[in-house]
Amino acid sequence: MKNIKFQFEDLKVYNKALDFIDLVYKIADTFPNSEKFGLSSQFTRASVSIALNIAEGSSDTDKQFNRFLQMALDSVNECVVCSTIAKRQNYISEDIENQLRERLVELSKMITSLQKYLKTKISSND
Repeated sequence: MKNIKFQFEDLKVYNKALDFIDLVYKIADTFPNSEKFGLSSQFTRASVSIALNIAEGSSDTDKQFNRFLQMALDSVNECVVCSTIAKRQNYISEDIENQLRERLVELSKMITSLQKYLKTKISSND
């Protein structure tokens, strides 16, 4: 049977976001049980939000896609705060925090580049 794909699934930034989600789930799983409905839940939801916004916005107009990318970027920033809190509470090591931050910087750059591309495309259509 043929594997059916949606267009957004070919986006590199979307696939990087999925990789980040995998990492966050793995890390959040090590948090204390007392954080199950706290930081662990917030961190995983914020990471998932990055990919969801990329996917949801990709099927809309360029202007709307840009708006969804901004929400994805906001979720990236939320993940930065979650990783900082996790480090400050000694739930993760400095190495893990750096690994998370490197991935978040990469996602942020990719999202921002896509936004710039869309803005240029929108401007040329005006």
